[in-house]
Amino acid sequence: MNDILLPGQPVPLPKGPVPQLGTGIYSKDAQVRASLVGIPRHDGPTLAITRVRPRPPATNSVVLGTIVRLSPLQATLSITVVDGIPLPLGEEFTGVIRSQDVRATDKDRVKIGDCFRGGDVVRGVVISLGDARSYIVTTARNDLGVIFATSEAGATMEPVSWQEMRCPKTGRPEKRKCAKPEGL
Repeated sequence: MNDILLPGQPVPLPKGPVPQLGTGIYSKDAQVRASLVGIPRHDGPTLAITRVRPRPPATNSVVLGTIVRLSPLQATLSITVVDGIPLPLGEEFTGVIRSQDVRATDKDRVKIGDCFRGGDVVRGVVISLGDARSYIVTTARNDLGVIFATSEAGATMEPVSWQEMRCPKTGRPEKRKCAKPEGL
């Protein structure tokens, strides 16, 4: 019961008598649900959700963000999720993925335009706090990279290899630095 719940998600109840419902939890249609982002905790006979406070990225934080700008040497990322906790609207951080931090091998042959496009959602790890304006992010592991992308035809693309995604509408492949899908 250490998973972060989002509002509306069912709250897993322990076996035995139903606990009293505290803050952050409500019952609707005989289903106990979360009303806050947080982790369910027992406080005596009461089950409540304590609000999870978002915190700024630190070294080794896993972040999710959207590519907002590309240059030949780097991709700029608007970080919206830090260590699985969504940031409040308007409180995004800026991250930079340098060409040498895209993958672990062939670093000198990386072309940013072949790895990312504007609007791609990327999973990365913060490797440095960078300067006052941005964090340095890497995608140099198999589980890091593009996790969601839209094709030129407007369809959600599917990964077919670590460096290619395919449009389900047109069947055309597009180059990306893909994150290995979870569970494979």
